Amino acid sequence: MDYYPGSIRNLIRTLARLPGIGQKTAERLAMHILQQPVEEANQLARSIVDLKKRLRLCSCCFSLSDDDLCRICRDPSRDNGLVCVVEQPADMASIEKSGAFNGRYHILGGCLSPMDGVGPEDIRITELTHRVQKEGVSEIILATGTNVEGESTAAYIAGILSPLGVKVSRIASGVPMGGDLKYVDQVTLKRAMESRHGI
Repeated sequence: MDYYPGSIRNLIRTLARLPGIGQKTAERLAMHILQQPVEEANQLARSIVDLKKRLRLCSCCFSLSDDDLCRICRDPSRDNGLVCVVEQPADMASIEKSGAFNGRYHILGGCLSPMDGVGPEDIRITELTHRVQKEGVSEIILATGTNVEGESTAAYIAGILSPLGVKVSRIASGVPMGGDLKYVDQVTLKRAMESRHGI
């Protein structure tokens, strides 16, 4: 990479530190930025600085927001009695893209993982119980991952919330649409059989 000037090498090294960006992709991105007008590069730089300055966590659901409350928590058309619990903001974004949910969210900021030293005090379970008690939530939908950590987190939260008198449900999981049964793992098939419903 010594054939590039120092400023380009520095940009390539910086871009290559981003997740999913290898050396070749970083080089292509750097060359693309170099070919853009100065104003385009300035806009990119301003967007990154603005993101770092303005972005915060929503004071209610802990999603990413530019304001004290995120867009979803401010939306009066959302069902305040229905709260979907997810691990990360990206999980919330996936559910939003599906268009299948019109309630509000609670982002835990992770899941229980004793092997990694993540216990109940390290994720936002206490904040969730406070919301249930204060906001008159009628149903909590647990949409944590289907891996061991996600399942144990869902079971733990269900145990914490059951004495509070709120309905607790778990998103269904199973065979994906268009999935061929011979390629589906046994755990997924078992869950699909257990979660079967009438048609």
